[in-house]
Amino acid sequence: MSIELSEQEQFRRQSLEELRNLGIDPYPAALYPTDAFSIDIKSEFKDEESGKNVCVAGRIMSRRIMGKASFIELQDSKGRIQVYVSRDDINSEAQPEMYNTVFKKLLDIGDFVGIKGFTFRTQTGEISIHTKELTVLSKSLRPLPIVKYKDGVAFDAFEDPEQRYRQRYVDLVVNEGIKDIFIKRTKVYQSMRDYFNSQDYIEVETPILQSIPGGAAARPFTTHHNALDMPLYLRVADELYLKRLIVGGFEGVYEFSKNFRNEGMDRTHNPEFTAMEIYVAYKDYNWMMTFTENMIEKICLDVNGTNEIKIADKTISFKTPFKRITMIDAIKEYTGVDINGMDEVQLREVCKQLHVDVDETMGKGKMIDELFGEKCEGNYIQPTFITDYPREMSPLCKRHRDNPELTERFELMVNGKELANAYSELNDPIDQLGRFQEQMNLSEKGDDEAMFIDMDFVRSLEYGMPPTSGMGIGMDRLVMLMTGQVAIQEVLFFPQMKPEKADKKDSKEKFAALGIPEEWIAVVQKAGIVMIADLKGLNPNKFHQDICGLNKKNKLELVNPTKEEVAEWIANAEK
Repeated sequence: MSIELSEQEQFRRQSLEELRNLGIDPYPAALYPTDAFSIDIKSEFKDEESGKNVCVAGRIMSRRIMGKASFIELQDSKGRIQVYVSRDDINSEAQPEMYNTVFKKLLDIGDFVGIKGFTFRTQTGEISIHTKELTVLSKSLRPLPIVKYKDGVAFDAFEDPEQRYRQRYVDLVVNEGIKDIFIKRTKVYQSMRDYFNSQDYIEVETPILQSIPGGAAARPFTTHHNALDMPLYLRVADELYLKRLIVGGFEGVYEFSKNFRNEGMDRTHNPEFTAMEIYVAYKDYNWMMTFTENMIEKICLDVNGTNEIKIADKTISFKTPFKRITMIDAIKEYTGVDINGMDEVQLREVCKQLHVDVDETMGKGKMIDELFGEKCEGNYIQPTFITDYPREMSPLCKRHRDNPELTERFELMVNGKELANAYSELNDPIDQLGRFQEQMNLSEKGDDEAMFIDMDFVRSLEYGMPPTSGMGIGMDRLVMLMTGQVAIQEVLFFPQMKPEKADKKDSKEKFAALGIPEEWIAVVQKAGIVMIADLKGLNPNKFHQDICGLNKKNKLELVNPTKEEVAEWIANAEK
């Protein structure tokens, strides 16, 4: 048994071996024929039907051992149910120690078991299962952090965010409500798909590895294709591929795409995220606004049964129609400045007067974006369409039909953040090439988020694309809203994290150089001495007592060193 394991882990491994010695496979391969779930058993229970046979499986989450009979709490994929286990029911000729040895001594909280039995109501009124047969399905070798609840308050909670996100598998097991967030996430996707499919729009797939990362102003991740000996990029958006399909004759296409942007991480951004983009021929951005608000109200009703959600102390209503305001009017509303018609020099001066950080690499579009983001965006808590963006901000968007300095674009703001982005799509190939060239000029000035020129996309437009409207929505942010979460990490099963910090530990060779026998190095480290420097200044008698105690406690059967030998190890470390 490895001394590096905790006492609980050592105990569980011993139990594992004892199960095998009793002829019980702790990890059986055979199908286990479950036919019921905890929540359904309780919701469908009728006293006149008490005694109904069921077969369930799940984790042991608590135990009350009481002589010949005991209770466990079993957690399956839907919830928890109490299970009654008695010696006379589960013992058999083949396994006479099933209760006293296997159940009482060798099983632990966290182990998976299968239960065949019948339903009944206890004297205290709790719906339970009376076990007739118990099967070991999987032995847990690490103890779970046990969260106790009393009057709705959690004690000994597994709540450190770093641990929860890094060990999501534990978070899902021990923390109530976490699984519900991800079930709602699935319902959001289902509701959106139903909305699109009901109108005969087609779900498609486009490449993640791209030779040109197009469709958004964002910094891409770079990789290399060995066989072709060429750089490739992880997609930042799927827009240009989806519009190629509109050129090819599809009337409406959509995709749930994994996108990757090599940018910052915070409570609303993850470098890997999910977006949905949809493109519909013969529509414009006015039609898309109505389409989008109806879709989001439907999703909210499907997921939560109401068109209102609560986030912290805010109540947000998705009842249609949503407010609409132009970007220039929004900036005027919150700054008092009308930027309409301003050139780059005037705009830079306005930003400086309003203490908005800008630099010489930024064009008009980037400065307006910074101005809106800092002074306006956070004020839009209720769903609001911000419309008619300046042309420089939208290189893939059609010029506004009434003002060529603007574009037919909207962003949907909710709870102070962008949720959706949509255009009347640019389908003029000459204008599109000019916009790409403007982006290239920005790139040469130092803007590392400026778009690449995609000549194949320009070529596709030269074959003709019908009038089209497109919309993209951040699925992770939408799920945050629908589940009342304020951090994107709460709605991602496995958010991006920094690597775990490994505990610093000197090599075995360094310990051996002090004269410590190889078989004692692990014992010394178990005693908390992981660096040579940790030995300096130790009391030799106390340290000798500690490591000899570990030898005895863990039944290592090593020959104890003398006090003089231990004193020599410490002296060598201090040289």
